[in-house]
Amino acid sequence: MVKQDRAIRTRQTILTAAAKVFEERGYQAATISEILTTAGVTKGALYFHFPSKEDLAEGVIHEQDHDLPIPPRACRIQQLVDTVVLHAHRLRTDPLVRAGVRLALDQQAQGLDRSAPFHRWSNVGTTLLQQAQAQGELMPHIVPAETADVLVGSFAGIQAMSQALTNYQDLPHRVTTLLRHTLPSIVVPSVLAAVDITESRGPHVHNELQNQPAPTH
Repeated sequence: MVKQDRAIRTRQTILTAAAKVFEERGYQAATISEILTTAGVTKGALYFHFPSKEDLAEGVIHEQDHDLPIPPRACRIQQLVDTVVLHAHRLRTDPLVRAGVRLALDQQAQGLDRSAPFHRWSNVGTTLLQQAQAQGELMPHIVPAETADVLVGSFAGIQAMSQALTNYQDLPHRVTTLLRHTLPSIVVPSVLAAVDITESRGPHVHNELQNQPAPTH
């Protein structure tokens, strides 16, 4: 058990170091030697967990999957909004998430499968929109899979713009603006009136998740 805990800690140390280097350098310019120096681990320890730079990058990309689930909301549109604003909050506060997003958008990352996050976020959005549709929360013309793709693509552009202009400082405002512009064409007005899309919603959801009791096994 102690050995397993140490292995988990070592893997996390390597991922955190890799995230820092990938975020600063991009995929192509990042080197294993710099990641080793930043992590302070042996080459053997790194290769035990990640046999290649590509595996390391995919590990960073997938790390953001761990904190996806939002507690179920009676209003599925609120749950969708909470998923979006929580991701925006984590982009501002979690280096691993920032690095994962940079890698997913890095067109110079030859040989790296960058499709997984887009498929995952589209699937999450589609599922929530289908549930919202079943509850009568959506306009009649909405096709959930199409709308999910529009929201994922729009968010990707908004966060890239925020990163370039203010290093994510204005991301909550930009995401709220995106939602204010898109949701009225998606959601029934009476439902939308009760949805919280304020800029403080992301930190609120983050704190809610932090204060949840740990799951018992």
